[in-house]
Amino acid sequence: MNLVFASHNLNKTKEIAQLIGNSMSIQSLDEIGCLDEIIENGNTLRENASIKSNFIFSNYKMNCFADDTGLLVESLNNEPGVFSARYAGEQKNADDNMNLLLKKLDGISNRRAKFVTVISLIIDGVESFFEGELCGEIITEKKGTKGFGYDPIFMPDSYSITLAEMDMNEKNKISHRAIAFNKLKNYLLEKEC
Repeated sequence: MNLVFASHNLNKTKEIAQLIGNSMSIQSLDEIGCLDEIIENGNTLRENASIKSNFIFSNYKMNCFADDTGLLVESLNNEPGVFSARYAGEQKNADDNMNLLLKKLDGISNRRAKFVTVISLIIDGVESFFEGELCGEIITEKKGTKGFGYDPIFMPDSYSITLAEMDMNEKNKISHRAIAFNKLKNYLLEKEC
């Protein structure tokens, strides 16, 4: 099966290619010639994922999927949530986002948080959703150089290292994105039977 992944994010594309393996062919937006920046103006992760996949299906008539991921911090009323990528501004700078989050959490003892990924899949015009969560806490300083986004300040439950200190194989065993994409993969494999 051939699917378009509605993203220009190279880090995500690499991670997903490793998660999906050889079971299907994945094309990026660049590979299908889509240079548009799809505006994610939904109020939820689900809405944003749906906006992206529907844009691709409507304009390119290709089966596709899109995801949206957010970091929800309990003591900050689930901020940054849907605004995770642009928490510190439209420049979408990961260091700025982490610095702002750490500043807001300064002096707060409840640092519980979770990553949530929602995937919208459209096959022949029919949309399905898949979700994955990873619970943990926000540590007080950045650790690790692997991963991307908030990985250097997020320590998953039952671990003593951050996501940015894990290699990709280890991260892909537990991550919110891996959980959601495994659900997607299993759904697609069942459809082929």
